[in-house]
Amino acid sequence: MNAEPPEQLDGSSHSGRSAARLHAVQALYQMDQSGAAAEAVIIEFTRHRLGRDIDGEHLVEPDQILFADIVNGAVDRRADIDARLSSALTERRPLERLELIMRAILRAAAYELLVRLDVPARVIVNEYVDIAHAFFSGPEPGFVNGVLDAVGRLERSGEMKV
Repeated sequence: MNAEPPEQLDGSSHSGRSAARLHAVQALYQMDQSGAAAEAVIIEFTRHRLGRDIDGEHLVEPDQILFADIVNGAVDRRADIDARLSSALTERRPLERLELIMRAILRAAAYELLVRLDVPARVIVNEYVDIAHAFFSGPEPGFVNGVLDAVGRLERSGEMKV
């Protein structure tokens, strides 16, 4: 597990919205790790990270509005989001015991599932499973899929039917 920008999401084939989601996850991770406020982290990312070259490779310019919306929304609605996520988790694997990057992925995705009704639920789930694949090589992406599927079925049952 690594919280640095993964090579798999270097922007070569991903949209600005996908890049915004990846950066939002990284920002939420940084906030949990450092205790920094959302506004400060959003400013830092906007000034120094978003759309910048890394090791000579130009990354896709993220949708800055979506990036800020996800970060602010996940922070503002954290109690509600954590309650929804906790209902999809087991006592054996509660939210508080998950790795910080896993919590950041789940919180960002849950925020979008709860609020971003303009984005199909399956798109949200797929985007964050892809992000999980970028950070984890084991069973974690399947775990993310299962948790988000459960949250999606509770919040958007009409969209998530098989």
